[in-house]
Order: sequence, then structure tokens, then C-alpha cells
Amino acid sequence: MRFTSQTSSDGVTERHFTLDEIPGVLWTPEGARGIRPLILLGHGGRQHKTAPHITSRARRYATEGFAVVAIDAPNHGDRPQDEEFGRIAARMRAGMAAGENPSELVAGMHGYLARQAVADWQTVLTAVQHLDQVGAGPVGYCGTSMGCGLGIPLISAEPRIRAAVLGLLGVHGLAEDAARITVPVQFLVQWDDQMVPRDQSLALFDALASPEKTLQANPGKHGDVPPYEVDSSLRFFARHLN
Repeated sequence: MRFTSQTSSDGVTERHFTLDEIPGVLWTPEGARGIRPLILLGHGGRQHKTAPHITSRARRYATEGFAVVAIDAPNHGDRPQDEEFGRIAARMRAGMAAGENPSELVAGMHGYLARQAVADWQTVLTAVQHLDQVGAGPVGYCGTSMGCGLGIPLISAEPRIRAAVLGLLGVHGLAEDAARITVPVQFLVQWDDQMVPRDQSLALFDALASPEKTLQANPGKHGDVPPYEVDSSLRFFARHLN
């Protein structure tokens, strides 16, 4: 892991890094030492590791004592785009313009990205847990929309993750992985989501095998998640990771 920059403000230290060509950011309480809970933040489609809502959520978690890490998903942010991704993206746009099922098109894109994203996250998680300011403490995952589409395969494959905040996505392509998830889950649904049919979101929630799972639904469209859901997720992670 090679750190490329470091800044501190308002009690939070932000370090940018690269690891095996994976660009990422680590947020920790300023002056942190010793083992602490770690939260992995997955960003949405066409976004990146320092999108404003990712940075603000990470800093909020860090002020409460968590370590937080975000990475650019494959073909996003500072990572190069490969030819196959370009072809899949073009087919997805064309399919949507032609009126095809958007959930199935998005699932195909997420499936392609997840094959690399799961390995990337596991590599970064191992490296971050060797740092003095993080250590091998409990791990949570937070990701909605594409962050959910890549997070569910990761959680199903990674036993170190003990709790997750997910949502804003449908069941297409994810049912088998969801059925292998048994950690506590907080699941977000936007009741008037114009991108994800409500019944598909509810079907994904139902597919999760977690004995402890909570559905939190709010009125509004895909991007209208209320700001107070950040505080709700913080309480959820504090309950399950501290």
C-alpha cells in the first residue's frame, strides 16, 4: 500500500493510496492508534471514491471512531476503462433506449464489474487491517445502488464482514448471493424509485437470508434518500461492530 497524500481537519485524517493499481482513500480519527471497527464504502454507478456523499459519510463515521475505506470500482474514477466495459455500457444504453428491462441490463453490468471488484475489496481489506491505526477489528460494508450490486457478491464471499447497509437495487442477478448472506442487514428502499421497481427491491430484501434484517423505506426517487439515514446507519454499525 503506497500512500500518496495525507490531510487532517475537524478531527479526521484522510489518506489517499494505491494498492496493486487500486486507488483508494482511508479515513480515520486523527491520531488513531490500535484496533477499531472498519467500514467499507461502495459508491454508485458513474461515481467514484471521493464523490461528495461518500466523503461526507466517511467523515461522519470517522468522527465516531470508525476507520473507513473507499476504492474506485473497476472502470470508475481514476481507473482505466477496458474495451469490454465500453461494449457492455453501450449495450446497456441502447437497451434502455429501446425499452428493454433496465433491471436486467443493470444486473449484467454489475455482474461484469463484480468479478474484479470482489477481489479488489478483499485485497484492500487485508492491507488496511495490517495498519496500526486500523487493525484486525470487525468489518462492515455500506453500499447502495451499484454499491449494493457489487457489495452483495462481496459479502457473500467474505466472512470478515459482519454487518451491512444495502439497498436501492433489485433482485436481478443477485438472488443466489443474497441467499448466502446471514449477517445483519439494514436495507434501504425509495418508494417512488424511478430506476428500480419497488417489487424488485422488496424481492431482493426477501432473498437475503439474514435472520436480522430491517427494511427502511422512504418516499421519493432514487437519489432522494433522506440525510438522516446516515445517522441511522451509524447507529446500526455501532450496534453490530462495537
